[in-house]
Amino acid sequence: MAKSTTDEGKLIAENRRARHDYFIEDRYEAGLMLMGWEVKSMRAGKAQIAEGYVVIRGSEIWLIGAHISPLSSASTHVITDPVRARKLLLNRAEIDKLVGAVERSGYTIVPLELYWKAGRAKLRIGLAKGKKQHDKRATEKDRDWQRDKARVMRVR
Repeated sequence: MAKSTTDEGKLIAENRRARHDYFIEDRYEAGLMLMGWEVKSMRAGKAQIAEGYVVIRGSEIWLIGAHISPLSSASTHVITDPVRARKLLLNRAEIDKLVGAVERSGYTIVPLELYWKAGRAKLRIGLAKGKKQHDKRATEKDRDWQRDKARVMRVR
């Protein structure tokens, strides 16, 4: 799942399940409040956001359930919690917009990608609506048709 660990701007982890389960309406880039051992583990590619979700507590936005495995060499002097809640850093206007959409319009905030940008870990979150089962089947059917169409065009 993790790409190269030394290059800047590279993907650390992604949540492929989010695109399957949700219609992603809008995307935001958020910073993360991390501890030192978490940054070192992320550089080693030991992060996973597939089980993570985003919640609003008061006027703050938190990432819950994302798993960052501690490195044995980097976290010897601290007590680590791999799935602790991590605060997301956004502008006040973005937070207000997200809070309004979740509370009034029934949207959900889902984590999409974790990546490096200018030496800092960033999380791309999406404002999403849940898909029904028939929507998921239609999406899969359309994806299969696009694949078959490309295959036929390649043969000719």
